[in-house]
Amino acid sequence: MRKIVLAAAAAGAAFALSACGEKAADEAAATASDAATDAAATASDAATDAASDAATDAAASASGAADAAAGAASDAAAAEKKM
Repeated sequence: MRKIVLAAAAAGAAFALSACGEKAADEAAATASDAATDAAATASDAATDAASDAATDAAASASGAADAAAGAASDAAAAEKKM
């Protein structure tokens, strides 16, 4: 979130400096471009981490459910054997 705010501030500064001259405008555009690239990379990393965490949680839940089902099936088989 902080990088997105910094990117927005850098873009605002770039536009403010662009009125000062061509060299300043070029430097400001480069700074804004770098900030936007960094913000995009950060957002991509955050999305990847969130998806990975969700997949890990889902796999753990599925594994727990499979273990519970196997235990229930084993208990049922043992009860059937005793009869």
